[in-house]
Amino acid sequence: MKNVDLYIRAYDEASDLLKLSAIWFDASMAAHAFIGEARLREQRVAIETIYLPQAETWVACHAGEPVGFISLLDAFIGGLFVAPGRQGLGIGRALVRHALDLKGELSLEVYTANRQAYGFYRSLGFEELSRRATDSEGLPFENAMMRLKA
Repeated sequence: MKNVDLYIRAYDEASDLLKLSAIWFDASMAAHAFIGEARLREQRVAIETIYLPQAETWVACHAGEPVGFISLLDAFIGGLFVAPGRQGLGIGRALVRHALDLKGELSLEVYTANRQAYGFYRSLGFEELSRRATDSEGLPFENAMMRLKA
């Protein structure tokens, strides 16, 4: 697929909420297994009721179906998720490029235990600014703050 027939459009809550929640959950189970399934199920409720409705979200589609998304809080990437079966095809790169074109600069936090994501962001040119020992909920999962300028 490598970006052929891939297009990015604005989030539509009525048609996208449950599809993006499923992508988030499946990708999180694969990448954030260290958090635990019970905790991820709890977080999924917040994804559906707080984060997706409040963020500026862009949806990557292939053959008319969502295959990934990026959620922005101004220039901060609150989430970038690609369906596990579609990773490695350039979807995440396309979403970051789209967001960078819109914002000119991006920042994010990534779990350092998620080595694949950390390496992905480094490969795009994100620079690590700092680390903290706990996540945003105070749990003992180290995070790295990263930034990319256009």
